[in-house]
Amino acid sequence: MIRILVADDHAVVREGIKQILASREGMVVEDEAGSGQEVLSKITKKDFDLILLDISMPGRNGLEILKDIKVMQPKLPVLILSMHPEEQYAVRMLRAGAAGYLTKASAPQELISAIQKVSTGGKYVTTSLAEKLAFELDAGAEKPHHERLSNREYEVMLKLASGQTVSEVAEELCLSAKTIATYRTRILEKMGMKKNAELTLYAVKNNLIF
Repeated sequence: MIRILVADDHAVVREGIKQILASREGMVVEDEAGSGQEVLSKITKKDFDLILLDISMPGRNGLEILKDIKVMQPKLPVLILSMHPEEQYAVRMLRAGAAGYLTKASAPQELISAIQKVSTGGKYVTTSLAEKLAFELDAGAEKPHHERLSNREYEVMLKLASGQTVSEVAEELCLSAKTIATYRTRILEKMGMKKNAELTLYAVKNNLIF
């Protein structure tokens, strides 16, 4: 029996996943979590065979929580199930230790196949993602500017590029506006840019926002 912890801040999403998996033998949603901190708390109290983890959650995001999970339980497989397209986060999540990456637009059967593969120690990536990973391994390939950003800076950059204000980003990430403003300054410096409009243009050109 594959015991799964479903981590997503939307109850309706967690319920949908439970319904999809309820019809499958050999899989059970053992527990659920609505925040990253709840995930870390639950894996210290219960044994799971796999975590289904969202990226966008209140407070610390999925990338940061994934790193903590890998420190606490290095062998526990984590399958990312996110609203964000592969272009935005997949390579970063796999680099951080995720065993696979799926978008929420995936078909239920694909989710089941991914869970089966990842729970037995395998990796689950789509063909397009496999190509991106191959490019990442090419030492001679020139890395895009956004690869210079830390995970948190990258998350803030995407939100600013999408048109959100500093205060809106701060509220969404449960951080102060001053902290986000500092991130913004650092992001623009690392990217060699001066204003948010340049971030937007760059993000669109590189398929980071849609």
